[in-house]
Amino acid sequence: MFSVITQQLNVNSAYITQKGSNAMTVISSYNEDEVVIEEGLAVDYGDTFCRLIINNEQAALNAVNLQKDELAKELEATSALGVKGFLGVSLLDSNGEVFGTLCALDKEEKHFDDKDIEFMKSMSEVLSYLIELDQTQYHMGFLNVPIIPITKGVSALPLQGVIDEKRAQIILETVLKVGAEKQMTYFIIDLSGLIILDDHFPTVLTQLVQSLQLMGIEAIITGMTPEIAKHEVGNVSLRNLNVKTVADLESALELIGFQLHTT
Repeated sequence: MFSVITQQLNVNSAYITQKGSNAMTVISSYNEDEVVIEEGLAVDYGDTFCRLIINNEQAALNAVNLQKDELAKELEATSALGVKGFLGVSLLDSNGEVFGTLCALDKEEKHFDDKDIEFMKSMSEVLSYLIELDQTQYHMGFLNVPIIPITKGVSALPLQGVIDEKRAQIILETVLKVGAEKQMTYFIIDLSGLIILDDHFPTVLTQLVQSLQLMGIEAIITGMTPEIAKHEVGNVSLRNLNVKTVADLESALELIGFQLHTT
């Protein structure tokens, strides 16, 4: 669908944001050529284009050049991204409440007409349904925590997407159950796909590491992105656990004493 949007509007990027209490977070994005918008990007609500969209009577923001737009030119996101052409509309959930925004942008000036705005609004309506469906499937998927066995006594847990309280509880219970039943020695927890929503670092990671340590299972963290590392610096409880962190799975296995061989 993102590809359709970028082709229809002749822009480089299309993305969806989710509105938190203090920030807007990019939960899905598509870049045709140059990577301009990355998933996981979070910006304070007051500094976003999204605020202008949501507060607009038309629930839309259409700018030929954001750098010259009276409302947008002073925003931090405008200078940080260096974009000009922009079209965004509100994205509602099934209850009619604001979920976030659907946006398209380009580093060149773009002229969007009423048909383009109607097109984006129709895409927003479709996405509202898909998001609701995806959330339902996503929550059902919580019952299947993706634990990947590596070798005897060693498993990996890739944490991806946004972790809410319900998902956190299921992850914690499932991992500890598997750790006990399989007599695990090491759990490699990969954070490369984790999305920090509304600037809140998931406390389940601290609880998980601490619980595993109490069970005599060593946790090793991989995939620490710059965004996650920024939050970890301020997370005193996690730092006090003295958990080992390495770049990737291969490094984690080498730390344990294994090596990956390719043929």
